[in-house]
Amino acid sequence: MSPDRAGVTAGPDVWTAAEASEDFRELRARLLRFVLPATAGFLGWLFLFVGLSAWAPGLLGTRVLGDLTLVLVLAIGQFVTTFAITALYVRYAGRRLDPLADEIRERLERGHR
Repeated sequence: MSPDRAGVTAGPDVWTAAEASEDFRELRARLLRFVLPATAGFLGWLFLFVGLSAWAPGLLGTRVLGDLTLVLVLAIGQFVTTFAITALYVRYAGRRLDPLADEIRERLERGHR
């Protein structure tokens, strides 16, 4: 057995046990509580945009402000949404995921050096 990146030498049974632990299940649940709604929301928004592009091009050609059309506003909104989700995830991970992941990693390192 060779050491992993953290210098921990552990067999598959250690990682299987860690994965089966309550803390790891909680970590995975926390991740899914963010990822699933964020993914569903973003995909819904994306499909709305694509659908409007395919079935309502006249609507998307509507001028919003001067020469600025609705399609450009929605396209820029896709980029803004991507950056917003990324920023929210970084904040969520820092507060809800990373502390628990660090705790799990430290427990594994302490128990298997």
